[in-house]
Amino acid sequence: MSGLTHFDASGNAQMVDVSDKAETARVAVAEGHIKMSPQTLDIITEGRAKKGDVIGVAQLAGIMGAKKTPDLIPLCHPLPVTKVAVELSADPMLPGLRIEATVKTSGRTGVEMEALTAVSTAALTVYDMVKAVDKAMQIGGIRVILKDGGKSGRYEAK
Repeated sequence: MSGLTHFDASGNAQMVDVSDKAETARVAVAEGHIKMSPQTLDIITEGRAKKGDVIGVAQLAGIMGAKKTPDLIPLCHPLPVTKVAVELSADPMLPGLRIEATVKTSGRTGVEMEALTAVSTAALTVYDMVKAVDKAMQIGGIRVILKDGGKSGRYEAK
């Protein structure tokens, strides 16, 4: 299983040993979106959702999701997350919301999973809050667009 660090020589799942890695400043940015009907987007942007401020609640949920990542992803290290920022913006061309999460830490492993979890949790929260008016919403495009720090250095999506 060459190159797959979450498996041992026998193919069994393992948590990667990062104890010999240097602590460095690390950052990851992830993005995604949730597509919906134009009418649903209007309900959200005009503040008419019955469950309240969809964007504000989804932003908070994304932050909380990033902090809970090791509880959700079995082999993910618990990290001292030093910053989580989640931004949701309306995009009438989708139509829907674009979501971006930035996560920072100083540690021995990266925060890509935390950034991805933040985006996913924010998108799921949007779905939950307006599913009564639009069950056909689609969550997609979730990916890491920036990762920096550590031995492997910088990665930027094209």
